[in-house]
Amino acid sequence: MNKLLSTLLTIAIALFALNSTTFVVDQKSHAIVFAFGEVKSVISEPGLHFKLPAPFQNVIFLDKRILTIESPEADRFITAEKKNILVDTFVKWHIIDPKLYYVSFGGVESRAGDRLTQIVKAALNEEITKRSVRDVISGERDKVMQAIRTKVTEEAKQIGVEIVDVRLKRVEYVNENIDSVFDRMKSERSRVANELRSTGFADSEKIRADADRQRIVVLAEAYKEAETIRGAGDAEAAKIYSQAFSQNAEFYKFYRSLEAYRASFKTKSDVMIVDQNSEFFKYFKAPGAAATAPAKK
Repeated sequence: MNKLLSTLLTIAIALFALNSTTFVVDQKSHAIVFAFGEVKSVISEPGLHFKLPAPFQNVIFLDKRILTIESPEADRFITAEKKNILVDTFVKWHIIDPKLYYVSFGGVESRAGDRLTQIVKAALNEEITKRSVRDVISGERDKVMQAIRTKVTEEAKQIGVEIVDVRLKRVEYVNENIDSVFDRMKSERSRVANELRSTGFADSEKIRADADRQRIVVLAEAYKEAETIRGAGDAEAAKIYSQAFSQNAEFYKFYRSLEAYRASFKTKSDVMIVDQNSEFFKYFKAPGAAATAPAKK
């Protein structure tokens, strides 16, 4: 019985000694080994490690993963135009120098978060005060974030932290500025609309004038071509008439007289006062008169 108790006591002492002299570092942690309150070593590689039992040495663990700080509420900043805007940010960071980080914040993550928030806010204020509202919201937003990231990165290294990313989640106007901003936006849109309308009207007038010019040219060309064709047709007709009527001159005169009668008496209401012995009616009275009439002396 005594031997069993002795064995159990020995095992307990061995386990306690083993537990107090070994520790495990996983992939997501840094380990800082202290000897009487001073940093003895920093271990970032995962695995089983050994130390002296407390109080000679003790170990604390720091998170190695990328952490996020989000502003609890939007911060107010003043732009170069003296306009107030609200900005929400978030920061991605992780520990790169555990010893410096511990010395700076005693290993308390919330204190590190507060410090980084102050650094980011100061960098934001410096950049936003140099730019207009439009630049911060859209025009130079990427440049703003890049400048902030550069400044914050330099300061973060001094406290053992590396900045992975800084982003502006939301940028909006303060309530008292919204009406004036909307009025300015409306005025700007109206100006652009008027410019586009004027440009469109000028273009339409130019197109209309060009179309009218082309129409006149096309009509003139068509009229010219029509007159040319008509002239050629009339010439050809005259030639055919001449060839046909030259074979019988008296028939040609008779035919021309009939054409004259038809043109003169188109309707029943037409009235002509002409001497009945006139040359005009010679075929009307006697179609063969001209052929048998004696020649005048």
